[in-house]
Amino acid sequence: MTENLQNANNVAPAEADEGRPVIIRTLRLKKIYQIGTVTTEALRGVDSVIYRGESVAVMGPSGSGKTTFFNMIGGLDSPSSGRVFIDEVDVAQLNAVELAFLRCHKIGYIFQSYNLVNYMTALENVTVPMVFAGAAAEETLDRGMALLELVGLADRWHHKPIQMSGGQQQRVAIARSMANKPSILLCDEPTANLDLKTGREILDILVKLNKERSVTIICATHDHRMLNLSDRMMWIRDGRIDRIRRRDEVKIELGSIDGELE
Repeated sequence: MTENLQNANNVAPAEADEGRPVIIRTLRLKKIYQIGTVTTEALRGVDSVIYRGESVAVMGPSGSGKTTFFNMIGGLDSPSSGRVFIDEVDVAQLNAVELAFLRCHKIGYIFQSYNLVNYMTALENVTVPMVFAGAAAEETLDRGMALLELVGLADRWHHKPIQMSGGQQQRVAIARSMANKPSILLCDEPTANLDLKTGREILDILVKLNKERSVTIICATHDHRMLNLSDRMMWIRDGRIDRIRRRDEVKIELGSIDGELE
């Protein structure tokens, strides 16, 4: 492991005007896709700051660059130009092993489609990231059961995804995302496939992780309930950040935000 990653937690994080520590920064972030003779600018110089322990809702229409932005800050793709900093470590300077370590230990992912392994039990799905991180067998079982208890599924640890509802599968996915105690959770439409009641339960779990464990939540969503629970909202349009608002600056009504249909 090189010095960049070993010292990741020893570098003083940048601070913005509010005096809060910054966990993610992007500088002039660009992503260009070339398919044959067609060039697509998915991101066009995005500058952003996300503070440690806050909850941010990321909005934007299909094709706006929202998913690309997620992939950049999650280390799942590399920018064409610009820089991404996680805890003041330049992600572009990490080698493949260091990048895998970053994704394994600092960032948890929650997907719209759950992405559980169908032949594994709930407990096995939760503990898979711990196995890849090299945790001892006894530790993985204890921590896995504790996480299933956190999301209210300790009594279904032996059930496979086919034996669970969509909401239960998403609870398992949340438990799995927390397997290696990440400081950042990236959530891609986590309530999109769920009914209103179940979606609310999932949001309550995310809020609990944010408030009680100080996990930074970055959520791509069109669920207005998530907006109500976020510290800030970020709109991305045409590969650029269109606007950023604090929650207390935004009036949210059914079907609209600030009177503008989303």
